[in-house]
Amino acid sequence: MEKWDGGFSIYSHDEPLILGGYTSCGGCPGGNIEYAVDEMIKNGVRAVHFATGFIVGYPPCPYISYFKKFIEKKYHIPVVAGTHPIPRKYWIMHEKLKTWDSDEWRLLIQATTADETLRKAYD
Repeated sequence: MEKWDGGFSIYSHDEPLILGGYTSCGGCPGGNIEYAVDEMIKNGVRAVHFATGFIVGYPPCPYISYFKKFIEKKYHIPVVAGTHPIPRKYWIMHEKLKTWDSDEWRLLIQATTADETLRKAYD
């Protein structure tokens, strides 16, 4: 496992990855989203990654698509759904539940799907 796994796999290995901040959404319906990103932007953040927990919860965050669209429109920075790869145990259950059986979800989880070996390593 390395720092470029999961959602961070979209970045070049030639440049350092620097964590510019982290916070919670503030709980449903995510009242902290606007204020947290304001502060992150002031500190030079160039992309926002939602924690993989937004994706693998039971149920996954029902606001994730809206949060992504809001941040990208307001702040003009990319938003990636996920940090680390989806652990295998969550993958298996969500496959059974058909949680991600839509084009919207498949696109959202794309950066965190990884392969079976890597998902297993994150269990």
